Amino acid sequence: MELNEFKISVLPLRPKLLNYARKLTESPEDAEDAVQEVLLKLWNNRLELDQYRSIEAFAMTLTHNVCMDQWRRNRDNSSIDQLQTVAGGRTPDHLLELKDEVKLIRAIIDSPPPLQRTIMRMKDVEEYESEEIAQITGCSAEAIRSNLSRARKKVRDIYLQTIQERKRRKQS
Repeated sequence: MELNEFKISVLPLRPKLLNYARKLTESPEDAEDAVQEVLLKLWNNRLELDQYRSIEAFAMTLTHNVCMDQWRRNRDNSSIDQLQTVAGGRTPDHLLELKDEVKLIRAIIDSPPPLQRTIMRMKDVEEYESEEIAQITGCSAEAIRSNLSRARKKVRDIYLQTIQERKRRKQS
């Protein structure tokens, strides 16, 4: 699909996609971001759009998925960031320890190599299916399973090592 054909068949869908995204996100800014991401994905996959019976239906599905991904990311980040509120009447020292713990966990999750980290986040945080991850990353299903296993093992090992080091420091 060339630029002119893209302008004729895809860009007119923008208002409809934006209305749908606004309903899902309840935020004009998030809706705009989602639609921009959808249009970018459509442009990047423009050579394969001819295989779909309805580009509009495909675009609506993409919009739905992007909005759900945004919701999951916001939900997961807010639950970690609101850890302090859950702590209730704890002391400031305890709240500081919780905040440090959150930083540590985020650092541990960011420790695997980029591809492994991306696959782990897509699978465990954003709840993508393995087939979807394979399509997005261009990796085989076996490579997805292998990278996911390695990433999880690395995160687990670093976490357990950190816990053991803390126990040793407390005992000394």
